[in-house]
Amino acid sequence: MTSADLAPTASTADDPAAVLDNAAWHSLAGPHAHFAIGGDLVRRYPEDVAPFVAVRTWDEPEVWDALRDLVGPGAEVGLSGYEGEIPDGWEFLGGGEGVQLVETAALQPRPFEEAIELDAGDAAEMMAIVERNQPGPFRPRTHELGRYIGIRRGGRLVAMAGERLHPTGWTEISAVAVDEDHRRQGLASRLVLDVAFHIQQRGDRAMMHAAATNVGAIAAYERLGFAHRRVNRFAAIRTPA
Repeated sequence: MTSADLAPTASTADDPAAVLDNAAWHSLAGPHAHFAIGGDLVRRYPEDVAPFVAVRTWDEPEVWDALRDLVGPGAEVGLSGYEGEIPDGWEFLGGGEGVQLVETAALQPRPFEEAIELDAGDAAEMMAIVERNQPGPFRPRTHELGRYIGIRRGGRLVAMAGERLHPTGWTEISAVAVDEDHRRQGLASRLVLDVAFHIQQRGDRAMMHAAATNVGAIAAYERLGFAHRRVNRFAAIRTPA
């Protein structure tokens, strides 16, 4: 499945956080432009990098044709933030809600000495820990989107976190995963704080996304110093065959 984001509702000049209203588009049109496939209306990451497709604006009548041309006929697409009617021939498959969180002054990032940086040589293990813990979409080359770190115990990767979407001025902390037999040790929090530390060192601010139903994770991130910014509504649809 792919995911497309709604265009921002505020001027980024007036509100630097407005890019977060359409984080995938501003990533692909900004710091992640070298990954972008598509044109002026719709862009996507390579499928082995990330499942996200971004729509610049829904106000252009041609956007639906551009979306279908990019992902192909009979493809499943996730529309983040879109609540209007879908065109004839497109199929609605379901929907849900997510929560976007942003750092506040209460966040106190710091390095985690035990964390190791992960790279292409660790890709298979990264995919495996995601499969075991299901923190969200992760592909074989997702690690190329930013800095990923992990914890090894007995030679095994048991915890991980890293950077995903990168709209200008912001970096998303994502893929926070800890194996069940290593939970309740504070590993997730310490990894998040380490990732946030390096994000701030670059001059960016940290943000996160979580499923609205994942109330435990949301509460944990709020305790670390993140605050709820907005609800992202999403709908899964299928393009015409």
